[in-house]
Amino acid sequence: MKRDVDSPLFSGPFALGTVSAPGRTPFPALVLSDARVLDLRTALGAPQLTVRTLLEGWDEVLPRLRSLAADTAGALLPLDGLRVHAPVEPRQVFQSGANYRQHVIDLAVAHRSPDDPRTVEEARAEFAEVMDRRAREDLPYVFIGLPSAITGPYDDIVLPAWATQPDWELELAAVIARPAHQVCVEEALEYVAGYTIANDLTDRATVFRQDMPGIGTDWLRCKNAPGFTPLGPWIVPAESIADPGDLRVTLRLNGETMQDESTKDMLFGIARLVSYISRTSRLLPGDLVLTGSPAGNGIHWGRLLRDGDVMEGSITGLGVQRTRCTAETAS
Repeated sequence: MKRDVDSPLFSGPFALGTVSAPGRTPFPALVLSDARVLDLRTALGAPQLTVRTLLEGWDEVLPRLRSLAADTAGALLPLDGLRVHAPVEPRQVFQSGANYRQHVIDLAVAHRSPDDPRTVEEARAEFAEVMDRRAREDLPYVFIGLPSAITGPYDDIVLPAWATQPDWELELAAVIARPAHQVCVEEALEYVAGYTIANDLTDRATVFRQDMPGIGTDWLRCKNAPGFTPLGPWIVPAESIADPGDLRVTLRLNGETMQDESTKDMLFGIARLVSYISRTSRLLPGDLVLTGSPAGNGIHWGRLLRDGDVMEGSITGLGVQRTRCTAETAS
């Protein structure tokens, strides 16, 4: 699916992407705001370069990228005509759940038992108190996603036949630059190279195990089908995003706005999430930290994804991704 040439690319003078010419190998690209790209393999004299290996040397690479973006005399290519892939291939994907206050309240109400005696208003008030208590206790909720679920920002998404309630979840994603282990909140943003867009598709019918309710959520089943995480189009350097805690997250389904919320509604900001994850795991360059999705999912609207649907997701300063859903065909 082609990029809309009239849509803004991103904030700042440049971003990183992975693109390819027809029939050619994808390459790491310096993407300029005028929709031209520079092949960084050639510019940096590194034939095997990828965006992830760039991130592994981010502190040294970033000044060189600034210089390349300022000097437009290089062998620049027009973005039109190139295929845009997911901007990076992460080794690890960390996903924050229940991180938008209004979103969680909506989901909790939607998933109430049919025999729940509370009114909708009573249920919402109780769930709101739960979210406020979580914020006071300062304990994020994070789980693991699979890199194999990632696809490009304009690729079609195949809805598996078994996924009877496929839903959208547009999210801000932080991209890690430096290995991070046991970092404090005050220093956590120093480990973030930049930001991109992720749509964390979820099959609502398989979120909870019906055979063993005590086990709880089944994140493997409901979130990790191939293509369930459209990513990109770009990684915008952190220095070009003034405040990741105040960005607009907007998803349109067939042109109709379904999600439209600020990242201000997050319970836990990026610094807290990165620090929290690093207390247990070692974050690696190119890893993704998905920060959760705001209110306005399909389960809230009573309208889930189906064959032919087109989703357009945008986040302030990060560009636009556009994906079309297709139903899985019988083998």
